[in-house]
Amino acid sequence: MLSFLKQKPYLKDLLSGDYIDIHSHLLPGIDDGAKTISDTERLIKSFEKIGVSQFITTPHISHYIWNNSPQAILDKHSETTILLSENNIQKPFQAAAEYFMDDWFEKHFKTEKLLTLKDNYVLVEMSYINAPIQLHKILFDLQVAGYIPVLAHPERYLFYHKNFTEYERLKKAGCLFQLNLLAVVGYYGEEITKIAEELLKKGMYDFVGTDVHHDNHISAFEKRIKVTTTDALKKIITNNQFFKF
Repeated sequence: MLSFLKQKPYLKDLLSGDYIDIHSHLLPGIDDGAKTISDTERLIKSFEKIGVSQFITTPHISHYIWNNSPQAILDKHSETTILLSENNIQKPFQAAAEYFMDDWFEKHFKTEKLLTLKDNYVLVEMSYINAPIQLHKILFDLQVAGYIPVLAHPERYLFYHKNFTEYERLKKAGCLFQLNLLAVVGYYGEEITKIAEELLKKGMYDFVGTDVHHDNHISAFEKRIKVTTTDALKKIITNNQFFKF
């Protein structure tokens, strides 16, 4: 009878110690995430405390801002793994990329192999200001090229909030959705939490990610979730076991 008074769980408690993360920025000095190897070490240790068992870190590839290449990311991953091992940190992790969808990206994936999360699953994002004019063509061509697009943090694209049918169009176009976990504790604001809950209720998310860049992101896992769709959230978190390596 008093179940409505029951406190919501802390976000970290939903990860249960076996969570596989597919979105973070932990390679040092390569984008807007970890700046130094010390940052990387600290964040990886924090991952263990919040229940991450394995992770795929995903530096930005955005030609006009973070002009990384797959080989540069793989080289940085190898270098970082060695440095971590020297400091007795053996946390298993892999490297992929978070690709920014723009005109450069559209030309790029047609001529060069993308750095994927697993098999042909590729993490993509777009501008927070507006969607690419040719977004649906990009998604179509990406799939023709053999990839499955996983859209990072769809709840954060404000231009879709007043036109929810655009989310449905993206799903019908074959785009998978990745929820940023921090959205469910209100880290990005109440409006984004509201949209995240609506997407959860409609069963539109496929996977989740931490999108950890720094210590403030880690600290937010100590907060209680604000959404009421706890069961749906737990299910999506479990879906990430697909990426276990």
